[in-house]
Amino acid sequence: MWSWMILQSLLAAAALVAGAADVAEKSPTSSAKVTSLKISSTIINTPVSAFTAPGSFPTSMFTKYYNDPKQTASQVQPVIKDPVETNVVYPLSLTSPDTIPTNDTVDPHPLPPTASSSQLFQAAFDQIIAISTNPIFGNNSCARCQAGLEVAKFLAMASPESGPELAVQLCFHFNFNSACGTQFSRLALGSVITQVIANANVGGYDGQMLCQNFLGLCPLPPASPLNLTSWFAKPKPDPLPAPKTPSGKRLKVLHLSDIHIDPRYDTGAEANCTSGSPCCRKPSFNSLSPNATISPAPRYGAFLCDTPISLVTAAMEAIPVLTGTEETGFAFTVYTGDLVSHDPDNQLSRSYVEYTETLLYDLLRQQLGSGPTYAVLGNHDSYNQAQDAPHNLSGGLGTQFSWNYDHLASLWQHEEWLPESAVDLAKAHYAAFMVRRQDGLRIISLNTDLWYKYVVLRSVANNGFLTYRAGPTTSTTSTSTHRTTPGMLRFLTDELQDAEDAGDRVWIIGHVLSGWDGTNPLVNPTNLFYQIVDRFSPHVIANIFFGHTHEDQLSIFYANNATNISAENALVASWMGPSITPGSRLNSGFRMYEIDSSVRSSYSFIFTFKFKSDLLFIYPPQTFEIEVGPTFALEYSTRETYGPAVPGWGPNDPLNGTFWHLVTEAMENDSSIVSTFNTLQGKTSVLTKPCTGDCVAAKICYIRSGSAAIAFQNCIPGFGSVQGG
Repeated sequence: MWSWMILQSLLAAAALVAGAADVAEKSPTSSAKVTSLKISSTIINTPVSAFTAPGSFPTSMFTKYYNDPKQTASQVQPVIKDPVETNVVYPLSLTSPDTIPTNDTVDPHPLPPTASSSQLFQAAFDQIIAISTNPIFGNNSCARCQAGLEVAKFLAMASPESGPELAVQLCFHFNFNSACGTQFSRLALGSVITQVIANANVGGYDGQMLCQNFLGLCPLPPASPLNLTSWFAKPKPDPLPAPKTPSGKRLKVLHLSDIHIDPRYDTGAEANCTSGSPCCRKPSFNSLSPNATISPAPRYGAFLCDTPISLVTAAMEAIPVLTGTEETGFAFTVYTGDLVSHDPDNQLSRSYVEYTETLLYDLLRQQLGSGPTYAVLGNHDSYNQAQDAPHNLSGGLGTQFSWNYDHLASLWQHEEWLPESAVDLAKAHYAAFMVRRQDGLRIISLNTDLWYKYVVLRSVANNGFLTYRAGPTTSTTSTSTHRTTPGMLRFLTDELQDAEDAGDRVWIIGHVLSGWDGTNPLVNPTNLFYQIVDRFSPHVIANIFFGHTHEDQLSIFYANNATNISAENALVASWMGPSITPGSRLNSGFRMYEIDSSVRSSYSFIFTFKFKSDLLFIYPPQTFEIEVGPTFALEYSTRETYGPAVPGWGPNDPLNGTFWHLVTEAMENDSSIVSTFNTLQGKTSVLTKPCTGDCVAAKICYIRSGSAAIAFQNCIPGFGSVQGG
């Protein structure tokens, strides 16, 4: 401002000088005492050419002063009385150079009035719509999405009761689906979404993941670099301890997964529905015949439906007979999650989940003998489904799912499957626990739903409650500064270190898989999990088990983050258990392992067998199979099916990571082995499509991918599941 004023003065002075010169040149008779200046056609006559002001201040100009007007060391400060404002005399502090204020604390500084909840809601909605159409974002849909989330975050924090309504109205505006009012209301997902938006760093990694996972508007962020300098208490032993000596003693272990019992299954309802999901329920129908059933639901299940209780009990009756355990029972059973049916959130409740848990765990206890069942929490085994909350959330939100962890732990204790120490762990660690069996094998159960990409409440801490050390610590991730409770992967690492120190072998069980095609888990936590497995394999971790996909799958973990994929670097395999539920487009199945076992033994697989029941619609709908139920039978033996592809692998050699890598090498030379694997992946369902072309290389790559990061880096996408229509 001052520079502009000085410039104006200089220009004016220049004009005066130029004008004077012009007049002097054209009027040589002009007097020295009277000078005529022509400026803008105006003649100004001045009696003198210059004036010099006196050095003393003209004291008569003001009647009163705060300082001596005759002094010259500082500027004069006259006392000014306002003639309009009564009795107002402006103080010296207002103009003194020694009392210049930092802020004006006297005058009003108006702010807008506090907005009501309805005003906040309307403003947030209008701003998000404006962002969605603002051309400044160009084609950057990710930035547009995260900017909208920033607006929603402030609404969720300032007026949380408005959050669900915002979700509903945005659903309607953008036409996400036709059930906005029920799906996103406070009684369904609206409350969960509001919690997430209020707590997440929507402008950072969390927002990018939310926009990627649920709206497809952001690219998938790559795995963040890991600094494992202080993660492990000790380096990996070099050389590794000598392999455990096979004992020759065999134990039978059952692997069940994804029962998804549907107590609301309605025999005779539409089994091939296109609307009113889930199928085999009264509201469901096929759009080709909305008023008449086309495919009545059979009594024992259908390809697009969850499991009726009659199919569950048929499987429970078949298992002991087919596995030869009618008299002995199993040494133990691993259940890798998902008991509850695939209902939409608005049809679920805590009681429905607890009913399902109570019914099925009691049934397993009755039918499978005295051996314990070691179970995990599936993403559908909660309400709201697919949700877990970090314990560090404030306002009671951190314990909102503790009712389920407590109920499950108490049921497992009631069935006499877990000791008190493991029960206490399960209640405190999101239903995760460790139990050391009398034969020395340790079972570590993890809640891997925490790395499921659709568990949105997990996003509020950027997986911090998966990773951070036990005890109060402060997260330094980009998305959270909350104090954290014991982290899931910290818990796993510490338990594995204890096992290594004791010379014990470990089985890890979870629900959501860590790798395969990478479409289910998050990249960052499964990347860390992979490094943990590398550190403690093959001498500590004997096997890893997951469920979730409903399919018969497998992934191999390699040393050094799979930078050299070879038989020499294969460490351990993870086994995805086939589901009891036929949904979607599958047969019903289960798996049995025969393991080498005794105290300090290897606990490696010697034989694995999978059993299945065909669910082709072969029953006349009028009879609903009153006379005959489904037939379960042996589908295949791993050793007999794949062993011939690995020359020199002896009859008692373990079916471990090395074996499976050699199978993948055989697949590269003989695509028919991939075709076999693909058929068995769907439990020999008649609806499984053949694997040809790029699918062959993709399947081999998925088998070699134990983490999402490796799958995304190495594999052709799009061939992970056989359940496509």
